Amino acid sequence: MSEEDFCTISPLARYKRPIQRKPSYRANERIWAQKVRLVGADGKQIGIVSREKMLAAAREADLDAVEVVATANPPVVKLIDFNKFKYQEEKKERETRRKERKASEQKEVRFSPFIGEGDFEVRLGRIKEFLGDGHKIRVVVQFKGRQMAKRQFGYDLITKLMGKLEGRGKIDQKPKFLGRRLVTVISPDSGGKTDGKKEEDQKQAKDEKIGKSAV
Repeated sequence: MSEEDFCTISPLARYKRPIQRKPSYRANERIWAQKVRLVGADGKQIGIVSREKMLAAAREADLDAVEVVATANPPVVKLIDFNKFKYQEEKKERETRRKERKASEQKEVRFSPFIGEGDFEVRLGRIKEFLGDGHKIRVVVQFKGRQMAKRQFGYDLITKLMGKLEGRGKIDQKPKFLGRRLVTVISPDSGGKTDGKKEEDQKQAKDEKIGKSAV
């Protein structure tokens, strides 16, 4: 690009951020590597095979050979249904974006320092629901009038709350008074995953391990 062309481009266009493109995957005949590390549809490694044997295995299984780790040496190729694979990847991407949006959202739940047990349990249930959805929660203990003389009750309430949320939530911002309100922020604790989420993470870790072992 000449200096004249550069000067005629608008400032916004000149410094526009590059568009983030979705990762593309080579499949079947588009895989040019002569040797690949082949993984079966069941997730078990078949071993390092030639390109011809890879294509033959894909035809025999009536599946696609998809290059899932192109940067490995040799590349890692898995026998899968390519359309199903693309759908699962898009689903993961949508889920990641959803979690990122939720992580940026902050809910607020209010307590009084002398809240009854029934009302406390209702608010506790709401907080658990928010944490399960990936939200951060701003917990507010609202004091009125002479209640300010008994501030310790607010700290005790938050300690009780966090005890009930063990394994689910963690404190991001230590409790502090803002006027007549004792405020703290809690976020989901990664240690509090459901069994389904643990299985998903274990499967993902297994796939990553296959890729790393081929490097």
